[in-house]
Amino acid sequence: MSKEQIVQYIVVRSDLLKTLSWPLGALIAQACHAATAVTHQFYQHEDTQAYLCDLDSMHKVVLEVKTEAELTALESKLIEGAVDHKMWIEQPENYPTCLAVRPYPKAQVQKYFKGLKLYKN
Repeated sequence: MSKEQIVQYIVVRSDLLKTLSWPLGALIAQACHAATAVTHQFYQHEDTQAYLCDLDSMHKVVLEVKTEAELTALESKLIEGAVDHKMWIEQPENYPTCLAVRPYPKAQVQKYFKGLKLYKN
């Protein structure tokens, strides 16, 4: 019997680069902030612990949405589905830049990300 794959999904806003002219490094930092924060928030969860047990095999999927509205709509679906996540809010501007879910067995959460594309610059 094979072990179920644990994955962490991270979703970033592509408009930050394409429309608002953010540097790529700034967008990557937002994703890192969200991933770190959600891992810390849910550190004691058994899925997070299993994910962190094999650091060389962590699996992350970085996806994109085109706008803030799409990101907040996705968050609403995650809230409705009781999916643990962290929306990263950039300060002092106070707007959402990306979100990350805690590590989950892929089969439990992949349905929320269907239709989203892998992030590519």
